[in-house]
Amino acid sequence: MIIQLKRSVTKEKALELATQIGAIHLIENERQTLVTSSKIKEVNGVLDGLVEQTFMFDNDLQLAHINYKPEGRNVQIGSVTIGGDTQHTMMIAGPCSVESEEQIEASAQLMKSLGIKALRGGCFKPRTSPYSFQGLGLEGLKLLAKMREKYDLAIVTEVRDATHIDAVIEYADVVQIGAKAMYDHGVLRACGRAKKTVLLKRGFGTTLQEFVQAAEFILSGGNEQVVLCERGIRTFETQTRFTLDLCGVAFLKEKTNLPVVLDPSHAMGYAYGVADLTRACVAMGIDGLLIEVHPNPKVAKSDAAQQLNHQQFSLLRDSLPPIATAVGRIMV
Repeated sequence: MIIQLKRSVTKEKALELATQIGAIHLIENERQTLVTSSKIKEVNGVLDGLVEQTFMFDNDLQLAHINYKPEGRNVQIGSVTIGGDTQHTMMIAGPCSVESEEQIEASAQLMKSLGIKALRGGCFKPRTSPYSFQGLGLEGLKLLAKMREKYDLAIVTEVRDATHIDAVIEYADVVQIGAKAMYDHGVLRACGRAKKTVLLKRGFGTTLQEFVQAAEFILSGGNEQVVLCERGIRTFETQTRFTLDLCGVAFLKEKTNLPVVLDPSHAMGYAYGVADLTRACVAMGIDGLLIEVHPNPKVAKSDAAQQLNHQQFSLLRDSLPPIATAVGRIMV
């Protein structure tokens, strides 16, 4: 249950009430807000005369539920607003990993030339094998920050675990929580405390309920700037890397108030299918795309098979605006 208190209720009083009813306290839109699993009849006595509005839910999808914010949430990524009352479908692109200054600058130059506003690149890589390239770490973050200043691009980069969350928050414009870190409560809670946009990826063995509950951890910490990212789930199929759950995307659009971004690169796992899958994603009227692009995919140190080269990506980008227009969206 979400309880919005009257504007006259002070923060101190709200904290006192939160303790009394066992609620999480946060501030949204300058009004003191309590979130609790208690039923209204259990807390009425404590809150008599102090409540402006209440929202009841059948499960733990509360702050992310469409009934709480039917207008949706506006989320900022650099200079672009997605979700809520916008019709933007935002492109976020760049290499899987930051490998060198030359490589990431070539990527930044491409994004700038195509009018793309956000550059992605991993610095702390959650690799399955300990012998695979693990990323440049802090050096990579500094390179991304340099590209932001030079080319006026918002930076999206992934946090692997709680050991470097503070560094990622400091350098990134958008903190990406990957599929393997989705259950890391240290990461989720740190992102809840930070006033920085978070792009939360769905775990490849995660139900939609679990996915949105992870977003609730961030929202309940006071951070409203949360984006959901569908990147494919593990099924019985072995000919693609994962299976992109477009049915799940329809659910997220219908039942949550959060912007939804899709990652066809990780879902497909092979460059040959990324363009067609991307066009299908745009046709669903989504809020954004996350695409992996490398100056020379053949020499990429991670996920080489799924990354588009610059020519392939440019052709893909040119094909998307008519599809977006057909479904009432604007490519940005």
